Amino acid sequence: MKAPQEIIALVERFDQNLQAYQSGKYNETQLRREFIDPFFKALGWDVENTSGYAEAYKDVIHEDAIKIGSASKAPDYSFRIGGTRKFFVEAKKPSVNIAEDIGPAYQLRRYAWSAKLPLSILSDFEEFAVYDCRVKPDKSDKASTARIIYLKYKEYLTRWEEIASVFSKDALMKGSFDKYAETTKTKRGTAGVDAAFLSEIDSWRQALAQNIALRNLSLTQRELNFAVTKTIDRIIFLRICEDRGIEPYGRLMALQNGADVYPRLTKYFYDADDKYNSGLFHFRREKDRFEPPDDLTLTLSVDDKILKDIFKSLYYPESPYEFSVLPADILGQVYEQFLGKVIHLTPGHRAKVEEKPEVRKAGGVYYTPTYIVDYIVKNTVGKLLEGKTPKAAKKLRILDPACGSGSFLIGAYQYLLDWHRDKYIEDGAEKHAKGKDPKLYQRIRNEWRLTTAERKRILLNNIYGVDIDPQAVEVTKLSLLLKVLEGESDETIKSAFRLFNERALPDLGNNIKCGNSLIGPDFYEGQQTSFLDTEEMQRVNAFDWEKEFPEIFKAGGFDTVIGNPPYIDSEWLTKTNPELRSYCTKNYQSAKGNWDIFCVFVEKGLELSRQYSSLITPNKLLSADYARAARNYMVSNHSIIVIRDYSNIPVFPVSVYPIVYVAKTKTTNLSLSYELMKQTEGIIKIERSQSIDRVKFNKVDGNSWTSLFGGKDNTFLEKFEHSCILLDEIASVNGAATVSEAYEYKEYIADEPTKEDYFTFVNTGTIDRYAVLWGIYPTTYIKAKYNRPIIPRKFWHKMSERRLQQARSEKIIVGGMNKRLECIYDSGNIIAGKSTSIIISNKVNLLYLLGLLNSKLLSYFYRTTFSGLSLQGGFLRIGPPQLKILPIKTVENTDPNFQKMINLVKQMLNLNKQLQESKTDHEKTLIQHQIDAIDNQIDKLVYELYDLTPEEVEIVEGIFL
Repeated sequence: MKAPQEIIALVERFDQNLQAYQSGKYNETQLRREFIDPFFKALGWDVENTSGYAEAYKDVIHEDAIKIGSASKAPDYSFRIGGTRKFFVEAKKPSVNIAEDIGPAYQLRRYAWSAKLPLSILSDFEEFAVYDCRVKPDKSDKASTARIIYLKYKEYLTRWEEIASVFSKDALMKGSFDKYAETTKTKRGTAGVDAAFLSEIDSWRQALAQNIALRNLSLTQRELNFAVTKTIDRIIFLRICEDRGIEPYGRLMALQNGADVYPRLTKYFYDADDKYNSGLFHFRREKDRFEPPDDLTLTLSVDDKILKDIFKSLYYPESPYEFSVLPADILGQVYEQFLGKVIHLTPGHRAKVEEKPEVRKAGGVYYTPTYIVDYIVKNTVGKLLEGKTPKAAKKLRILDPACGSGSFLIGAYQYLLDWHRDKYIEDGAEKHAKGKDPKLYQRIRNEWRLTTAERKRILLNNIYGVDIDPQAVEVTKLSLLLKVLEGESDETIKSAFRLFNERALPDLGNNIKCGNSLIGPDFYEGQQTSFLDTEEMQRVNAFDWEKEFPEIFKAGGFDTVIGNPPYIDSEWLTKTNPELRSYCTKNYQSAKGNWDIFCVFVEKGLELSRQYSSLITPNKLLSADYARAARNYMVSNHSIIVIRDYSNIPVFPVSVYPIVYVAKTKTTNLSLSYELMKQTEGIIKIERSQSIDRVKFNKVDGNSWTSLFGGKDNTFLEKFEHSCILLDEIASVNGAATVSEAYEYKEYIADEPTKEDYFTFVNTGTIDRYAVLWGIYPTTYIKAKYNRPIIPRKFWHKMSERRLQQARSEKIIVGGMNKRLECIYDSGNIIAGKSTSIIISNKVNLLYLLGLLNSKLLSYFYRTTFSGLSLQGGFLRIGPPQLKILPIKTVENTDPNFQKMINLVKQMLNLNKQLQESKTDHEKTLIQHQIDAIDNQIDKLVYELYDLTPEEVEIVEGIFL
């Protein structure tokens, strides 16, 4: 690709006047207008918004740089696709030496690293430098650190194709930018801003907790957590306001000078209370404010050094953070992780920061990615706003009943802000910028913004949240308040106060509340509350929805309920929160069997909503036996509109495979669609979309929904309903061990056979089709590895008679996580671990059954019927509830095919044993060829038994190619 004519002309003009441009008189504004703007126009960007896109969807945002001293507090250009930032460009006048000057490089990298952008550009047109902005910036870095491209202006002509292939608008639309960013990623020095900032505030919490506990011996554990979190929240809020130009830059830093730092900091907090009117700073009783003021934190004793160290870490050059561009979702991710720990007090009143037990069990905290938040908001809030005016939108009420750090409420609030702004502009911006109650004001470059008063009104009117964790409630408020102030300055806030005698922020005490969304005040019925201690009352934290939100419930409830509820299994609840488990079992239809708490949140969300409900949950909702009651509840009085399956995408860093559903409370004739998502080269898109017959869906009667999600080619599987019987009808199918038994087994395991009797121990991983891999591959079991694990006779008396009988029985053992069904035969010598299933029968020959289960057809049936149990990498979760409903084709013992199957299976068992005992590669190859041939014969026999046509056989074989 040759450089376009306009670039050739720019290069010639720059070259002809190089000396003049390099003089200090030629400034940055001139450079941007004469060279940088046309450069990016040539790359296909609508730099001046000639297309007239709404604010949210402009290609390029020209930042209104906030000058703090000599430093510019915003990058010059932000390039976006669909409203999403992709990269920054920072422009410098040509007299700046970009190749060697460390200042501009550090400035750009701080911007882009804080905004979590992979690449960004620094240019004075004479030079063009691209930086990998995933590398954490450090004040001692050279200008060349993390620089991956450096060009001089004459090279634009010869390397234009390279530039355009990454930074043109077309390249970004096609995903080339993301691919390039991934290929250039270096692991050296990379540290995400979220991980770095989390580490920062974790260290603050540790230092503050230890110091405040030491200096304030009368504080309870709950008071200590409140004081530390509140102090951190206030410092972060004020520091972000400084970088946004709302607070005087350096005011916190100035507190380092002199003694009595904390008393002077509390004076700053008092001033903030006057200015912002937020619950974050609430120290005096005021009319119409129902939450009690904070009369605890201002009287604390805190050592100067602790605070000075915190303030020092927040400012240039020590700080790599540029808070003016730190995205709200990144701050949310940081806080979500931050809330996963709590401060405990030792008997000696020393503070220890520890992970919450439920977080430790879950393997971490799950923060919902922005793309899922956006999808849920668009398909709930977006649907509610269709065809409405801003006046009608006043009545909408949006709830997250487990709001955590507030990510869903932030997403919903941003959607509402953008929608209102665009509606007012569409209706005539000037009209809505006049009068006593203006909705808009003009900022720069024809950019219209909602007034602070309007942003506050929308927040107070439309956004509601509840969480059981008081710290989470405060974080949600903080996140929302920062969103209110986005784009504001100290001058606009002072102007609003002068004109309307109005402080900058709303009090969110009536919108974001602390309580247990699942437990109502009836929890205390029959109990004498005087006998419940304060700690227990706070732990239960019963919540009266109708009392807390009376006006909303008079109107019939919330218009939509959105969010990501906690995932806590029933066994863990029994151990840690038996009151909650008991209450839910009595009061919720979904709390049946060994239910998970997300099932109850599904029911509660539908109950609270009068229109839409949409949650992200584990894919177990689609098929797990314990979620059967939840599925029944969902279809009884509600209509599911879409199920979007993210099981094949690493949404969370731990083994949770999520789906998103959107349901409408009132029954509807709207179609139901299932969407299976995939991720290709970093881009998430629909792999397969399927329209589901609603009549069939509603008739499933609590059984697995995934049987309907197999795709259009699987209709032939329906004939098995009439020609086969369910496995459950001819065999007992059970898990090999309960969770508690599984941990007991671990105590009994020895790693080598002994002279006394023993049972061989196997688990998923040492189970292959027709072959036990015990002793060949290590057995992994509950975070331990064994070479030849056994359970010796001396421990048998500790095991239940049922499990001993199971171990001694002839049986089939099925692996629990594989790409297809993998089953072995045992004559009565094996104990299996918790992730496996056991099949025992006296009604069908187990060798005949083993051939069916290990066939391609039954694996195909399982994969298509239970696609909702998909794991990453093509693996399937395999368990008794699903195995029980496999279709089994039975034949008489006298049928030739019966004996043929048994003979073939016996050959497979013998050949696999020979394969394990073979010594040479040649011998192994010969045996493997025989195994493949017999395996093929078994598959052909199964196709014949199940009466498949050649076309149907081709469909089945297709997924094993």
